[in-house]
Amino acid sequence: MREDINIDEVFSAADTGCVYDRVISGTEKLLIEKALKRAFGNQSIAAKLLGINRNTLRLKIRKLGIDVKKYRI
Repeated sequence: MREDINIDEVFSAADTGCVYDRVISGTEKLLIEKALKRAFGNQSIAAKLLGINRNTLRLKIRKLGIDVKKYRI
C-alpha cells in the first residue's frame, strides 16, 4: 500500500488539467485502504469510519480497483 502522495511528482509528470484528479484519487484510495485495514475488510464499518454511505464506498472501491479481500481476517 502506498503511504503518501508526492504532489510535486504529480505536477511534473501530469498532463495539463489532470493534477487535481490524480491527487484526489490517490488520496481517496489511500484513505479507503486505511479504513478497510482498520475495519478488517468490513465495508459497513469502514463506511461508518469514513462517514459515507456503504454503497458509495462500494462504488469507490470498484472504481479505484481496491482488493478488499486482503484486509479481511
